[in-house]
Amino acid sequence: MRLNAKELRDLEEKKAMGEIKEVKRNPISFILENIYDTYNIGGLFRLADALAIEKIYLCGDTEIPPNSRIKKASIGTYKIVPWEYKKTAKEAIDDLKTTYGVKLVAVEQHETAVDYRKADYSLPLALLFGNETYGVLPETLKIVDQIVEIPMWGINKSLNVIVSAAIVSYRVISK
Repeated sequence: MRLNAKELRDLEEKKAMGEIKEVKRNPISFILENIYDTYNIGGLFRLADALAIEKIYLCGDTEIPPNSRIKKASIGTYKIVPWEYKKTAKEAIDDLKTTYGVKLVAVEQHETAVDYRKADYSLPLALLFGNETYGVLPETLKIVDQIVEIPMWGINKSLNVIVSAAIVSYRVISK
């Protein structure tokens, strides 16, 4: 079943829980570390739904649903994509690694990062995205399996977190 924006916004929470079970999920999770912009969080829910990812972990100072701006930007997909709040990204990483054996890939500009087009995206996988201004915390980068970055050729140093997440996520799915 595919729903348009109005149908998603109007979807009742209880009915949405039933829809969740019907979606065949890809073995990919998102970990959002201190994402401050609620519109970015909502957009990441939309992306996560488009990719049918397993779960979003909202960590640290990341706002959680049912924030009105997340609701608006997500067009209701926050009701369909499974999510969980963790106090830190490390908690989410530890849970995913120990419980599910998930590989952790941070999307970040870093001296040890590899070009996202050359990375190993063995599944199951979690993609970690950081704060819009400061990126992924240095202590979090130390515990991931791999760091990938998107080449930048212009003056601007970075892309919006939703754009970066979409580029890398669709690369993962296409492998």
